[in-house]
Amino acid sequence: MATVFIEKYKGKKRTSYYVNYRDPRTGVYKRYRTYRRQKDAQDASNTLRDWIDLGKLSRVEKSKKKIALMSFSEVGDLLSEKWTDRLEKGELSPKTVEDYQFTLGALKRLFGKNLLIEITQKDLLEKQKADLKNYSAVTANRNMFVIKQVFKCALKLGAIHEDPSAGIQKLSEKAHERNRFLLPSEIEDLVTECLKTKAKYYMPALIFLGAEHGASKQECLNLRWSEINFEYEGTGLIRLYRKKNKRERTDFLMPRTREALLSWREHLFALRERHKFDKMESDFVFSHADGTAFESIRSAWNATCLSAGFKDLHFHDLRHTFCSNLLLSGADIKDVKEMIGHRDIAMTDRYSHLTRAYKHIVQKKLSKHYGSDK
Repeated sequence: MATVFIEKYKGKKRTSYYVNYRDPRTGVYKRYRTYRRQKDAQDASNTLRDWIDLGKLSRVEKSKKKIALMSFSEVGDLLSEKWTDRLEKGELSPKTVEDYQFTLGALKRLFGKNLLIEITQKDLLEKQKADLKNYSAVTANRNMFVIKQVFKCALKLGAIHEDPSAGIQKLSEKAHERNRFLLPSEIEDLVTECLKTKAKYYMPALIFLGAEHGASKQECLNLRWSEINFEYEGTGLIRLYRKKNKRERTDFLMPRTREALLSWREHLFALRERHKFDKMESDFVFSHADGTAFESIRSAWNATCLSAGFKDLHFHDLRHTFCSNLLLSGADIKDVKEMIGHRDIAMTDRYSHLTRAYKHIVQKKLSKHYGSDK
């Protein structure tokens, strides 16, 4: 059974009281929390002892299993190392790991010092409720996803006996779904305006990849020249791979996309010749003259949107533009699902209202046809 004790530390300006405990599984002494008042330290010590002697550990001790008393931060740090390892293996993208780490950092500031056996489902539900009130269902779900990962890791490490996050359901994000999309004339305006920015050589290709092929930012930045065949049947082929759902799709190149990519390639190769970069190991489409892949296009995209007068337009909205204009041009939901690379038709159903808009266009044509015979 773990030993809990208080250690008094007398500093130059104040006295502190450390509540320490011995991990029953490893035998290692760890610090639980620090207090300025002895009474607070004693209360915390009693609570911790109750947790160990009478609480969640009792069932574990009866089954002769010793539990590792680990804090949220300790398990979070181990989980972070696993994410980094998966990044190096190519199983996770840099953006995904960056987002996970950012979310974990915020959660550690809230739960960090707490032992995992202390955190209850009620605590997690209150956190979810607060996120929904102060932010959105998207943020609440993102935080809960990382929390669930921490507790899942804790189960494997033997730091908890039961997972308090297991029964917490994902919140509906429908009210927060973005449905912003551009009409054909607006796409032309965006391309025209991007030619006035520093990104004028490569931004048209990015815009057309998004609007005419539904390519995500990740698909664009990971795209390689070897994945594009400009000559196939006179139109060309492009292979796009989406790490998020591990779906690969191959499209015929749209004429404007093909032209923009060829123009960018010509400019990029001219730059490399000018700077005498003869041997290029990099095959990335969107890269600097030395072959280093672009890490971000945020500044270039923001400058383009500012020039075009589009407020709150995300690059990801170009995927919505692709899906929406497909439907408005006469495609059905199944066509969109296959062409955008969704795994589930439910993901594509968000665009179903546009099929009604297309039917209305067809009905207008039919009405005009009937009327022309009078």
